[in-house]
Amino acid sequence: MLLPAKAEVARQLRRYRAWERVMLASPADRAVRATFEDSGYTLCVLMGKRCAREAADAAERYLGSTLGAYLREQNERPRTGAADRRGPPKAQQHLAAGR
Repeated sequence: MLLPAKAEVARQLRRYRAWERVMLASPADRAVRATFEDSGYTLCVLMGKRCAREAADAAERYLGSTLGAYLREQNERPRTGAADRRGPPKAQQHLAAGR
């Protein structure tokens, strides 16, 4: 698993939090919202998460732990991957289609 440099994660997390504050102060400003969402997307890409809030939480955990502890924590978390999104087994799909 490749992990980004902690300095870059810290910089992007600061940027995300700063734009979050600005966006909360001016929720109707579309330019501010767009920049906030862009900073969230960047954090998602860095941390390998699908949601900006999850990415920010992961960044904070990553910055507050050692590399080994962070990797162990990631391996212990339940994964919601493709296996969770699969349909019924093939035998059941065939039976359901025959009705």
